[in-house]
Amino acid sequence: MFRRKKEKAPAVVEKTDKIAVGLDIGTTKIAVCVGQRNKEGNIELMGSGEHISLGVQRGQVINIVKTVEAIKHAIKQADTSSGVTIDTIVAGIAGQHINSFHAEGEIKRRDADSEVTKEDVKMLIEDMFKISVKPGVQIIDAIPQEFFVDDYNDLKDPIGVLGTQLGSVFNIITGNSQHIKNIARCIQKCNLKMEGLVLEPIASAEVVLDEKEKESGVALVDIGGGTTDIAVFYNGILRHSAVIPIGGDVITEDIKTVFKGIIKENAEAIKLKYGSCIADKSKPDHIISVPGIKGRPAINIQQVQLAEVIAARVSEIIERIMFEIKNSDYVKKLGCGLVLTGGGALLNNIKEFTEFKTGMSVRIGNPEEKIVHKQDSKINNPIYSTALGLMVMGIEKDEVEIVKTFEEEELPKQKDKSDPVAKPKSIRSTTRYGTWDKVRGLIDSLLEDVDEKDDDDDDDFDN
Repeated sequence: MFRRKKEKAPAVVEKTDKIAVGLDIGTTKIAVCVGQRNKEGNIELMGSGEHISLGVQRGQVINIVKTVEAIKHAIKQADTSSGVTIDTIVAGIAGQHINSFHAEGEIKRRDADSEVTKEDVKMLIEDMFKISVKPGVQIIDAIPQEFFVDDYNDLKDPIGVLGTQLGSVFNIITGNSQHIKNIARCIQKCNLKMEGLVLEPIASAEVVLDEKEKESGVALVDIGGGTTDIAVFYNGILRHSAVIPIGGDVITEDIKTVFKGIIKENAEAIKLKYGSCIADKSKPDHIISVPGIKGRPAINIQQVQLAEVIAARVSEIIERIMFEIKNSDYVKKLGCGLVLTGGGALLNNIKEFTEFKTGMSVRIGNPEEKIVHKQDSKINNPIYSTALGLMVMGIEKDEVEIVKTFEEEELPKQKDKSDPVAKPKSIRSTTRYGTWDKVRGLIDSLLEDVDEKDDDDDDDFDN
């Protein structure tokens, strides 16, 4: 008599009620987002906070004291609005010190008669943190591309494959050790624990890009105040990342420089309200009047002239974006073109201007993926993409993968049919958060070195 073979259900992700906090230390603002999964299994924003950033230049923490003060203000706002006492955060990192390169790694497994396990993959990834880099440089992440096991190539997930040799080409992301220390010291001085350190465009992609876009091929372009961050995806994998050391602040400075007599605050305001990337869409006879300083005459600016100034700098930024995308060798594989997010994506007509300059499809990316926003939420805005992405990654990190069968006796009785655990979901990558503990350990060792040096300096002073 034949017995029916047990059918296995797709892996499902066990949802948690963990509260996570994303901290975006940006050039123009510090943003904090607090979130949690609700009873329906959706991620909801519980509260947020922000404060003007004064100690950061082009994505890099320069003044620790000013940055700490700004973080504390933003955290306090988020504490109040969410009703949560914040003690742990997921931080983002960007800046012109960020670089990436590809390197191949492989390990030889001891037991050739067993399948590749999650521990094997973790060992392979951790080995990549041991590769040689320049002095003063720290590996932040090692992102596997397709894996290979013996003669089996182009594997998205090698777990369960039988073989001896396990390897992959990795996208290695590095940053300047001192700048990483500065971020860690700021968080430490705020009495906060850093759960993870994530490259900011990767975080933004979590809430801006659809999985189908990543599969088809897409470049996320996050235009911030001090930097423009780029992340290129194809077949669902991050293929290339880059940071361009110019952003929206440079456009504001151009306006301030060309139209003399106005302050930065007014330059930023007219850029967003009256500015455009296409001069032909401005009214030729429209004059913008900006109040003079201390009783001086008002400064009159033609809207067309303002658009010309903005277009010149945006054109340069787009050229540098395309240079990086072409360097990735994926420019002809981006079926979904470009997705613009960050504060720079709010410039009038930037979508049309970018399409004209690149010949690619372009959309403006709001942080709507994986998050349920309230109808009047001001946070559903490109300027909060990074903070929200960090928050989402913090929530998903501790969600456990559980494989269940369809056999009735093995499935627990569901008291509530709306329980999200009962609904099969697509399993997340087993390597996605594999480097967080490793990176946190490396940062802790960097901080220990700084603390030991401070102790030595104190001893010398006492003597």
